[in-house]
Amino acid sequence: MSNSLGNNLLYQGFLTSTVLEHKSRISPPCVGGNSLFQQQVISKSPLSTEFRGNRLKVQKKKIPMEKKRAFSSSPHAVLTTDTSSELAEKFSLERNIELQVDVRPPTSGDVSFVDFQATNGSDKLFLHWGAVKFGKETWSLPNDRPDGTKVYKNKALRTPFVKSGSNSILRLEIRDTAIEAIEFLIYDEAYDKWIKNNGGNFRVKLSRKEIRGPDVSVPEELVQIQSYLRWERKGKQNYTPEKEKEEYEAARTELQEEIARGASIQDIRARLTKTNDKSQSKEEPLHVTKSEIPDDLAQAQAYIRWEKAGKPNYPPEKQIEELEEARRELQLELEKGITLDELRKKITKGEIKTKAEKHVKRSSFAVERIQRKKRDFGQLIKYPSSPAVQVQKVLEEPPALSKIKLYAKEKEEQIDDPILNKKIFKVDDGELLVLVAKSSGKTKVHLATDLNQPITLHWALSKSRGEWMVPPSSILPPGSIILDKAAETPFSASSSDGLTSKVQSLDIVIEDGNFVGMPFVLLSGEKWIKNQGSDFYVDFSAASKLALKAAGDGSGTAKSLLDKIADMESEAQKSFMHRFNIAADLIEDATSAGELGFAGILVWMRFMATRQLIWNKNYNVKPREISKAQDRLTDLLQNAFTSHPQYREILRMIMSTVGRGGEGDVGQRIRDEILVIQRKNDCKGGMMEEWHQKLHNNTSPDDVVICQALIDYIKSDFDLGVYWKTLNENGITKERLLSYDRAIHSEPNFRGDQKNGLLRDLGHYMRTLKAVHSGADLESAIANCMGYKTEGEGFMVGVQINPVSGLPSGFQGLLHFVLDHVEDKNVETLLEGLLEAREELRPLLLKPNNRLKDLLFLDIALDSTVRTAVERGYEELNNANPEKIMYFISLVLENLALSVDDNEDLVYCLKGWNQALSMSNGGDNHWALFAKAVLDRTRLALASKAEWYHHLLQPSAEYLGSILGVDQWALNIFTEEIIRAGSAASLSSLLNRLDPVLRKTANLGSWQIISPVEAVGYVVVVDELLSVQNEIYEKPTILVANSVKGEEEIPDGAVALITPDMPDVLSHVSVRARNGKVCFATCFDPNILADLQAKEGRILLLKPTPSDIIYSEVNEIELQSSSNLVEAETSATLRLVKKQFGGCYAISADEFTSEMVGAKSRNIAYLKGKVPSSVGIPTSVALPFGVFEKVLSDDINQGVAKELQILTKKLSEGDFSALGEIRTTILDLSAPAQLVKELKEKMQGSGMPWPGDEGPKRWEQAWMAIKKVWASKWNERAYFSTRKVKLDHDYLCMAVLVQEIINADYAFVIHATNPSSGDDSEIYAEVVRGLGETLVGAYPGRALSFICKKKDLNSTQVLGYPSKPIGLFIKRSIIFRSDSNGEDLEGYAGAGLYDSVPMDEEEKVVIDYSSDPLITDGNFRQTILSSIARAGHAIEELYGSPQDIEGVVRDGKIYVVQTRPQM
Repeated sequence: MSNSLGNNLLYQGFLTSTVLEHKSRISPPCVGGNSLFQQQVISKSPLSTEFRGNRLKVQKKKIPMEKKRAFSSSPHAVLTTDTSSELAEKFSLERNIELQVDVRPPTSGDVSFVDFQATNGSDKLFLHWGAVKFGKETWSLPNDRPDGTKVYKNKALRTPFVKSGSNSILRLEIRDTAIEAIEFLIYDEAYDKWIKNNGGNFRVKLSRKEIRGPDVSVPEELVQIQSYLRWERKGKQNYTPEKEKEEYEAARTELQEEIARGASIQDIRARLTKTNDKSQSKEEPLHVTKSEIPDDLAQAQAYIRWEKAGKPNYPPEKQIEELEEARRELQLELEKGITLDELRKKITKGEIKTKAEKHVKRSSFAVERIQRKKRDFGQLIKYPSSPAVQVQKVLEEPPALSKIKLYAKEKEEQIDDPILNKKIFKVDDGELLVLVAKSSGKTKVHLATDLNQPITLHWALSKSRGEWMVPPSSILPPGSIILDKAAETPFSASSSDGLTSKVQSLDIVIEDGNFVGMPFVLLSGEKWIKNQGSDFYVDFSAASKLALKAAGDGSGTAKSLLDKIADMESEAQKSFMHRFNIAADLIEDATSAGELGFAGILVWMRFMATRQLIWNKNYNVKPREISKAQDRLTDLLQNAFTSHPQYREILRMIMSTVGRGGEGDVGQRIRDEILVIQRKNDCKGGMMEEWHQKLHNNTSPDDVVICQALIDYIKSDFDLGVYWKTLNENGITKERLLSYDRAIHSEPNFRGDQKNGLLRDLGHYMRTLKAVHSGADLESAIANCMGYKTEGEGFMVGVQINPVSGLPSGFQGLLHFVLDHVEDKNVETLLEGLLEAREELRPLLLKPNNRLKDLLFLDIALDSTVRTAVERGYEELNNANPEKIMYFISLVLENLALSVDDNEDLVYCLKGWNQALSMSNGGDNHWALFAKAVLDRTRLALASKAEWYHHLLQPSAEYLGSILGVDQWALNIFTEEIIRAGSAASLSSLLNRLDPVLRKTANLGSWQIISPVEAVGYVVVVDELLSVQNEIYEKPTILVANSVKGEEEIPDGAVALITPDMPDVLSHVSVRARNGKVCFATCFDPNILADLQAKEGRILLLKPTPSDIIYSEVNEIELQSSSNLVEAETSATLRLVKKQFGGCYAISADEFTSEMVGAKSRNIAYLKGKVPSSVGIPTSVALPFGVFEKVLSDDINQGVAKELQILTKKLSEGDFSALGEIRTTILDLSAPAQLVKELKEKMQGSGMPWPGDEGPKRWEQAWMAIKKVWASKWNERAYFSTRKVKLDHDYLCMAVLVQEIINADYAFVIHATNPSSGDDSEIYAEVVRGLGETLVGAYPGRALSFICKKKDLNSTQVLGYPSKPIGLFIKRSIIFRSDSNGEDLEGYAGAGLYDSVPMDEEEKVVIDYSSDPLITDGNFRQTILSSIARAGHAIEELYGSPQDIEGVVRDGKIYVVQTRPQM
């Protein structure tokens, strides 16, 4: 059939009852003939048959190469000259079988006879048949059946031939006059073979007496449709022009016969166009009344009106009103004197004028805003699941090995030679093993399969991948035959090799070392078995990996899986079908590898989605095959989502990159519907034809973008700039269009009269494209969950998707609300609807469901729509009040919390935002200050999530990307782009909008001054302070560091430190800055920070004020005169006095002296009994100075002492790696018995619990903690700190203060003089939840900070609310605190350099400040803060100087654990 005929006969698929334009003759054939359909015709292919529904469909399977087989020629039919029958056909079949069919018309009555005679056939031939009635396409099963006939699967009849000499005969008697023809196949049971007619069914027409007269006329458009149906029924063959004409006239004859039997033109039109329109008569009048306008035309016009109105959600009464209005519009057209046929054409082209106007979308709900349910956001928390339990289960219950895997294990044990390659393929219902070994220059290939049927290997060799070369005859195994470009060798049963698993196997030995691999397929009878639609290939080379380039060693990845992916990428590039099937095969490996395995799959799929990998490489794949492969992969991901909840977040991300997939019919509609669009809208050439060819060859997600670009182009009144803008914004360039296997060279070029029809039809087509490619498309995802039905039209198959069961009550209405508002400019109500829908959906995602993936894709679509809506709503927030921005933030944060695992911190941030809104609405003056803390915490949570993504995904991206040749820029930003694709990026943008508003409202300014020192120096920008803490700057340097955690050292030569980070004012680095007279401040304004960073290399003068830093550029002369160049003299006077062992391993508090312990221990002993009774002092004992040295010198530790001596020498020679080795070696010390005895006596004598009473293990924990305190003398920070001030590290001695831990509600640090301002009239303090380690250690976030005037200790002023996400809590235990002789030297802040170690590990708890009375209860807060201030003031009064005090709060009572002079 020619291309033009194929196009002309296609059924119009979107408006029911519309017909084709009148054609008086067939268009001439196009060059090349049937170019439109030639992809579906494969000439030299074995055929397989599959039964679906009530119609026999023939699928044609492609083989890898031409070969000579028993299929000698294609069957053909010729007319005989048998005069005894009115119709006779003779067919030459395989193996010299001749089949003659004679049709004898009724001589009396209505019985027709069909006689079959087969010559040279076997004794077991069967007729596999059915009847085709007039106007029907599917088979019917006649009641009159010969003896022996059986019904085959309720779809066909199977009747045996009767043997008569060398012939086999059979007669059918057909009495049903409605039967037009018999269709059949021949089944030869002796050879288990189907005999077909050019891959399709044989068809024999019955002869009926004709009653028609010569004057019967049939409209040409009906003849064209009938001709197309005949062509489709006969397998869409390639017709010559002569045959086309013959078929066309045969179609006319069939319709004339139907009319002769009593059918009207109207009946035939209704049948062919699948409508129930009976209102037209044979001779249509020129004018009809309103009541005579067919319903289908009125409905079509009503649909056009609805589209033009913006697709509003009409109530039933409005729908009726619109239908009547459409009738009136059509009546006006008829009154102009046109016929119904002409009217039908005008509707098809969208030429009927309508007064319908664009409606503002209104909700079908009674209200324009949904009422959100009150929810406990704590229910959203998804705690991290530990995979250890599941891994243990796997270890305890190892899966049984399959027969082939067991065989492979046994075979490998037998093979002495090195195995170069081992692969196990899944084939049909079994497996195929390929082992490649090398020995004495020979390559040995061993194949084995557990398939039951006899298997033949169709194989070749190759000197380059993809090549098929005939193997040398000298290496062919017994039973082999040579074919064109290949050989065939049968497998044999391995029954004599002594192995326990009996399989079919085959060995091939290749002596020529020039061959690099072996391509092959398997043959089972007439069935080809391939590797996911492609040839199998086994590589002979060892370690046949692509160059790793800069990929590194793959650490931090599932390297084995990534290597496997890299090996299979060349196969995956063939098509999406191949890629998705390969990914599906790897899911089991990914599951075994755990989180890193799924990370590898995600990285690979993300490379695919971002077009970093080839999508299609000269391979023709049907859309339904891609859809089926997607469906298989997403089914497996769905199962993993249920069975491995700890990986849900990453599995969800994989699914969003893959798309939904779906029933094969949905995929096939991609091919079918583009033909309908072309024919209906008269756009068969140019760009549309090129796109159609691309769609037929290999559809991809690019097609969604192309379709959208066409829609935008048409809507813009055919502005090509708009077309290219849509393409380019979505990553499709002209070069990419040209790169397709079926390139798109042309630009669209449509006429004005095509506009409405194309917009309508492309809009429908977009739904089909998105159903396959866009799992995150909202409308498609909703339809898949709520269910929809698309009727089959013309040659297209129908689709029916059932609703997901168990959806919440009212959920459908909620989704309709979302669709009603999805394009609203003001997005607040839309966001509320989207979030409510996700909340309602969430419980269904947490339990098994056979439609879980549809629910997941709906959730992904809702999530994606939130992000796009927020981005669209930025303009709405330009002049919004801070409360509205906070509300938007809470909605986006809720969306993010619904999307990720391990979301506890995010949920508590969400609760914090809701509390801030409540405070603002309630008139609380602290709302902005509190909101700023929540904002800071939210930023920390986002940073933590980004760090997790980077740690998990970036190593896999860099390793796999380097192997696959992905662009380096794409690898560099891989994790960043992952984050940008989600809600986190939108949330970050909203936080940036709100931050300056909050700072202004709370009077926070752009700076927090931590150390107010004037400074001048050269600007140096660094990423982390940690990376330069050991540097020595020769010139005065102002460091601008993006990251400052709090525990770092300030490098020599640094005169100022500026950071956007938020270390506590009382953190180690803050104390260091103040002690070293270094300017230190946090800059909150990104614009100021960017300006400072832009001045890198220049000289700046920094002048701090109480709330700001004024900076200006200066020259070298001003730098020279700066006071920064005056060297401090204090360091030269610092001296350490080495302490000696005093004869006791342990002492009580009343024995603390300067010779025995440091100031920390002495001060705590001094406070006992002197502070007010409201302040508690913990009981303490100590291991004094010299105990470490005494233990090291003990005979039981001689080995440790020798090792330390070597390491100390190594350190003195400048090898700082020895520091870590020293710390590790100290942990090997053994405790002398006397130490244990004395420490036990002192602790018990002081009323402290002795760890050994709980068992030997508890004492070992205590002893390990003591050793860690001693070892901290050699931590890097402390070691380099002493070097900077020229202290002799050997003279530093470490006592250990032993205290019982108070299980604190809060911990605090007090500075009796405000360190930021130097004001000695006010106390400054910071408070955290739990233990104080989060305050003095490098824990992110800020503590609650406050000041209190000493003259009014009842009046406290909160400066900042807490943003620390983590609190440390511990059960009743013992803590061992460092107490060195170097911590409290005047002019040297040694505190905090060394470790304090609890015997038990602290529990990290994510803090919910919305339930913390210190935050929510003003009276409680005032009481606690005043009590802390009173304790600080009392201790300052006791010492007579400002103090740096640490303590805790337990049940409202204040405990002080240490104090020292404030530096």
